[in-house]
Amino acid sequence: MEGTRLRLRVAPGSRRAGIGGRHGDAWKVRVAQPAEGGRANDAVLALLAEALELPRAAVTLVSGHGARDKTVAVEGIGAAEADRRLGERSAAR
Repeated sequence: MEGTRLRLRVAPGSRRAGIGGRHGDAWKVRVAQPAEGGRANDAVLALLAEALELPRAAVTLVSGHGARDKTVAVEGIGAAEADRRLGERSAAR
């Protein structure tokens, strides 16, 4: 099965949730939930699954549980397709 890992730069507690485009080699992701008790991490994973058009179970947090910089494993699509889908979502905002 195809899969990839994505680097993220997360901004918890944002006014509006969404994919914000690139931040170096990572994707900027904004979520409204605060970084308390894993709520922001859950929101990031749900947002990514929706943006990538994948089931929530296909997106897993690998590292950065308590940090703004995170690595996420994605199952079901490759790196190029993930970048394309996220690029479309960030351009639409």
